[in-house]
Amino acid sequence: MKILVLNCGSSSVKYKLIESDSKEVLAEGGVEKIGLPDSFLKFKRPDGSKETIVVNMPDAKEAVRQVLNVLTDPKEGVIKSFDEIQAVGHRVVHGMEKFNKSVLITPEVIEQVKECYPVAPLHNPANITGIEAVSEILPDAPQVAVFDTAFHQTMPAKAFMYALPYEDYEKYGVRRYGFHGTSHRYVSARACEFLGVPYDKQRIITCHIGNGASITAIKDGISIDTSMGLTPTEGLMMGTRCGDVDPGALVYLMQRLNLDADGLMKLINKQSGVAGVSEISSDMRDIEAAVERGEEKAILALDMYEYRILKYIGAYTAVLGGVDIIVFTGGVGENQTGTREKICKQLAYMGVTFDAEANKTRGEEIVISGKDSKVKVVVIPTDEEMMIARDTAEIVNAQ
Repeated sequence: MKILVLNCGSSSVKYKLIESDSKEVLAEGGVEKIGLPDSFLKFKRPDGSKETIVVNMPDAKEAVRQVLNVLTDPKEGVIKSFDEIQAVGHRVVHGMEKFNKSVLITPEVIEQVKECYPVAPLHNPANITGIEAVSEILPDAPQVAVFDTAFHQTMPAKAFMYALPYEDYEKYGVRRYGFHGTSHRYVSARACEFLGVPYDKQRIITCHIGNGASITAIKDGISIDTSMGLTPTEGLMMGTRCGDVDPGALVYLMQRLNLDADGLMKLINKQSGVAGVSEISSDMRDIEAAVERGEEKAILALDMYEYRILKYIGAYTAVLGGVDIIVFTGGVGENQTGTREKICKQLAYMGVTFDAEANKTRGEEIVISGKDSKVKVVVIPTDEEMMIARDTAEIVNAQ
């Protein structure tokens, strides 16, 4: 089954065309700067070469249409007509308590996703725009929604509740939801497959660390706690997000800086994290280079970033009653060897030993713990699109 996987943002669309039976990626690329005069589409050819096309895309519908045009282009395309796309799978960021698994998209599902707009005002409307664009252009193709939050709906109340008035949960759904669920689900299951151990009998900590970052505690294949909260701002220090911070400090800054709610959201989501502390960049490659130059704020930012990861691993080891597998994934987790080494060496107290030679590998599945390690530490590149395609195929085939 040929499945188009779409990740629609407010100004971008990422896509992959996947043959679900063989797991082959037939095409991939993305659209950026939707609605701006210099919008463009980029894609990767089967031989690995890349192409960028500047094309006017005033809205998401036109962006989706341009993606389909490239897929069917006589020269660059991989299919002859739109009809070859048998289903479309969408990443949808927030499902609140309405969705605990992936679902076939219906008018009722669309309305329920729209009800989640208040907690995901940037992401969910863009996701719906992509769904509506596909409905117009490919009216006969079944569509499936795969939610970032669904995997974490197994958390117990003691983990997902905030110590706020209970009526805030009842009336407004204020609680921990967690994100990156599709990634955590994929890499935890894949790690067990890679190691040859049963998924439903392991204590696993998955570290999805990159510009956005979260850590999840998984017991017997079930998410029992995760670091992101009602929104993706809570938890780890990230590229531009602050992560855990005293709420009183935010009230204080609102008063001192005369910020309204939008100003505070900009501060904690766009101006904080690694970029805010280092005053250099949100890109960890830039931070590593600045650390090499001895720049103090970059050193501090990297120390803080790694320290938060270490703290959450320790906390989730306690929650799980021990840990069997630690998984690194995401842009930093898959490629930043120095961060992996520093964290692993500080876990020696729990019996982690480290294989420095194996750790030189970037972006590949590898065991980086020593053979005598009491905890297996592995790197598993995430593949959220493949998981979305898998869910989409299963749901459509079951109809």
